[in-house]
Amino acid sequence: MSNGIVARKALLSDVGPLLKLINDYASQGIMLARTEFELSENIRDFTVAVRGENVLGCAALHFYGPQTGEIRSLAVDPSETKHGVGTLLMESLEVEAAAHGLQSVFAFTYIPNFFGKQGFLEVDRHRLPSKVWKDCLRCPKLHCCDEIAMEKIFAVPEVDAPRGADDQWADAGSNGALVLPTVAKR
Repeated sequence: MSNGIVARKALLSDVGPLLKLINDYASQGIMLARTEFELSENIRDFTVAVRGENVLGCAALHFYGPQTGEIRSLAVDPSETKHGVGTLLMESLEVEAAAHGLQSVFAFTYIPNFFGKQGFLEVDRHRLPSKVWKDCLRCPKLHCCDEIAMEKIFAVPEVDAPRGADDQWADAGSNGALVLPTVAKR
């Protein structure tokens, strides 16, 4: 970004700033609180947006099998909202998801308009993987959840279709980016 903000994978040295950022939102009841242990254990899931040494935002991509993942813990320093930090984080996680061959990602959110601008659509939460409910068990809103489930589908390859020159979807490129073939008009 032109304002010196870059996205990178989180390091263990980022746990302190992540803990503060996430738990500040959790204290407002709009995010699930995390412990130092949880963040350390899952640090590989996180991407951070930084300017120099300062962590401005974070988000995590958590896998739920070879086809789908969850965007979690998206948090941006309140003084940095509206500067593209959240969008940069989402774009970074989408590149990572594509590099791993995921077909979709989902999120639970209170900011559906932001996710909508990123190409997500609202979905029925019951169609998401049942493993996702493990975090809900310790949420204070377990029995009165008001978060909105949203999902973004990247690619749905044809099932049982033979692969060939007319494939609708291409494999990941050598750099891990999803490569879509050029479609000729008929």
